Amino acid sequence: MTTTERCPWCSNDELYQRYHDKEWGVPTTDDGKLFEFLILEGAQAGLNWLTILKRREGYRQAFAQFDPVQIAKFDESKQAELLQNPGIIRNRLKVASAINNAKAFLEIQQEHGRFAHYLWQFVDGQPIQNQWKTLKEVPAHTSISDALSKDLKKRGMSFVGSTIMYAYMQAMGLVNDHLVSCPQHDTCRKLGDSFKL
Repeated sequence: MTTTERCPWCSNDELYQRYHDKEWGVPTTDDGKLFEFLILEGAQAGLNWLTILKRREGYRQAFAQFDPVQIAKFDESKQAELLQNPGIIRNRLKVASAINNAKAFLEIQQEHGRFAHYLWQFVDGQPIQNQWKTLKEVPAHTSISDALSKDLKKRGMSFVGSTIMYAYMQAMGLVNDHLVSCPQHDTCRKLGDSFKL
């Protein structure tokens, strides 16, 4: 895939392009991945997504391979240790949020059986297939991300604003926001057509 065909946001960076080609927009029902991206999208708030992608492995090591059960048990001394870790974004509020969000994530799992069941109900269990021709057309948030954000906040989560949640929905394939000129748009559309929760 050439740079001109790809969605232009992934520029010429190899890591970004690989993420765009293999992960972004692929419908995901795996709770492990859904939790990982909940942490990473929250960490990204106010920053460039590439900054987070480059620290993904650092996050994986610091945050117990993204195991919510373990993260929910992190105490104050563990938080202090994380704030000294150069492999992650050392922001006190974001670190505390990841731990708190892990607890809320586990409660949602308990209530719905899987986090995926909870999440995908916001799009009626099917990926939304958008038909954007330019990046300018792609919204920063929608009424669905507004509703998701509101519900997660009600459940005690933080760093889950509507714009962050829309980016999350894009990444996890609840919406196909690849531009129609991008080959991945068709790939994700086909995956959406055969999608089963």
